[in-house]
Amino acid sequence: MLNVETLTKWMTNFENRIADQKDHLTELDRVIGDSDHGNNMERGVNAIKAAFEKTPPTDDLAQDFKTIAMAMLSKVGGASGPLYGTAFLEMAKLAKTDTDFGDLVEAAAKGIAKRGQAKPGDKTMLDVWAPAADLIKQNKLTAAAIDKLVEATKPMTAKRGRASYLGEKSVGHIDPGAASTGELLKAYLDAKA
Repeated sequence: MLNVETLTKWMTNFENRIADQKDHLTELDRVIGDSDHGNNMERGVNAIKAAFEKTPPTDDLAQDFKTIAMAMLSKVGGASGPLYGTAFLEMAKLAKTDTDFGDLVEAAAKGIAKRGQAKPGDKTMLDVWAPAADLIKQNKLTAAAIDKLVEATKPMTAKRGRASYLGEKSVGHIDPGAASTGELLKAYLDAKA
């Protein structure tokens, strides 16, 4: 079960991981997107930090997730803002009655699929969120498993988002949203370690 202490550590770790990976995320997005994913994600994590400084997390995880969602929606550009925002809003809804992390990630994945009109195999962040939920439920989510999910987007042809304009030329490149989702999930693993 997720608690406020783990959530707070998770978001701090996510901020640090995005700071470390910002240039890498931008480079991934330069090849198949519009080169702004690293900067967008940095704005997002900085907005979460600022929101939590203004309204510190409480034992009300639903409210905490809503704070995260609003920060991402207000500061992250492109498709990532609405998709991450939706993910955290879906977690907020579920957290009122269920704080199991696997269930929360599954709810987020369903929200992303609906909002982005994507399905697994479309070379999007969903290709990490959806299988990660299953791995969490089986107690098999590891950093190596996350890397494998992110890497698995490489041979896919993009069918959603800006990368879809490239068609076959998107093959051979990791999806930037999948990569930032990988950082989010690794930040969680570090928080609960």
